[in-house]
Amino acid sequence: MLDIKLIRSNPEIVQQGLESRSGQYDLTNFYGQEEKKRAVQGQVEQLQARRNEISKEIGQRKGSGEDAADLFAEMKELGPKLKVLEAEFKNQEQAVEAVLAGLPNLPHKDVPKGADESGNVELRRWPTQGDPAKLAFAAKNHWEIGEDLNILDFDAGASIAGARFTVLRGAGARLSRALINFMLDLHTGEHGYTEVMPPLLANQKTLYGTGQLPKFAEDLFAAKDDPLYMIPTAEVPLTNLVGDKILAEEELPMKMTAWTTCFRREAGAAGKDTRGLIRQHQFDKVELVWITKPEDSHEALEQLTANAEEVLKRLELPYRAVSLCTGDLGFAAVKTYDLEVWLPGQNCYREISSCSNTEAFQARRMKARFRRNGAKKPEMVHTLNGSGLAVGRTLVAILENYQQADGSVAIPEVLKPYMGGITAISK
Repeated sequence: MLDIKLIRSNPEIVQQGLESRSGQYDLTNFYGQEEKKRAVQGQVEQLQARRNEISKEIGQRKGSGEDAADLFAEMKELGPKLKVLEAEFKNQEQAVEAVLAGLPNLPHKDVPKGADESGNVELRRWPTQGDPAKLAFAAKNHWEIGEDLNILDFDAGASIAGARFTVLRGAGARLSRALINFMLDLHTGEHGYTEVMPPLLANQKTLYGTGQLPKFAEDLFAAKDDPLYMIPTAEVPLTNLVGDKILAEEELPMKMTAWTTCFRREAGAAGKDTRGLIRQHQFDKVELVWITKPEDSHEALEQLTANAEEVLKRLELPYRAVSLCTGDLGFAAVKTYDLEVWLPGQNCYREISSCSNTEAFQARRMKARFRRNGAKKPEMVHTLNGSGLAVGRTLVAILENYQQADGSVAIPEVLKPYMGGITAISK
């Protein structure tokens, strides 16, 4: 959520930031609701002041033995009016907050300007510049490889749950589990993250805190009989672990990682990536979350992104890092780096991790704060998140980059200890 003080004091800057994004956002509705709130607030304060005056005058009259019946009558009449106005003020406050909840974060000044993904800026490639060398044979897509090896069963997934669900079998399931364990071991053992195993269901308050509700309700799977939703990413429960808390300065930075299954309707992706594992309703992901002091968050974004990149380097998967432009930023982010892995079967790069700094946007919604040593007032923390990595998409990248001419798939060296001695997946 944007800082309401910033909107009041620097409306031009806020409006420019909103206009640089891809949606149609403006402050007209905010100002209208804010004006109504201030008007009601003035009436409430006027009646509260009169109530205090009456109470004081009643005390004075009682002390001097004077009759105060008229004041009691006025107080009796004033009470219900004040109650109605206070309820109206509360409703108007909620109306203002509802408008704020629909406004995205403002892009950081370093974010490249652009209307859509065509304005994104490539920062680097690994291991070399230019597209990776082509395979010495005709590359297959991962779904062809997976079906030929009987490790991906799309028909079974569709039969059990519908489109965009897949069954992993045998070495395919083992490879997915190996990736999860490898990523968690790397992030906890070398990168300093604390592993967390959170619930896979979240309530409305939790999803509001990280910005999924109310704007992205249509992308969530909701429980039938309870006000709960399947989490779309572990960012949701991990970040909310600091909601409604005031942390001590020495507790920061806080670094957490979690493997969870995630669930998304992909409501805005009808007809896209209908084949394969790229865009599933259910998928596994290892998430990285940082909670920092404001002055540390942009350096933290660089470190978080480097941690995600290290997974790709250890797996020896070619990738590039891209800085998203203003028109392609996610709702809560001020700055985002996407990591895109090379897929020879599709002859293109595809997103495998998105690493974002939301600054105080989520913290303001969650009331997540910290107190500096010796300070009286607490401050908002900054929150960051990124995939480290999306497990299904990493499996896709391995199948396509490690495919062999005979139809088998070699196992990356770093995963062999997790695969029980298997060095290749063959028919």
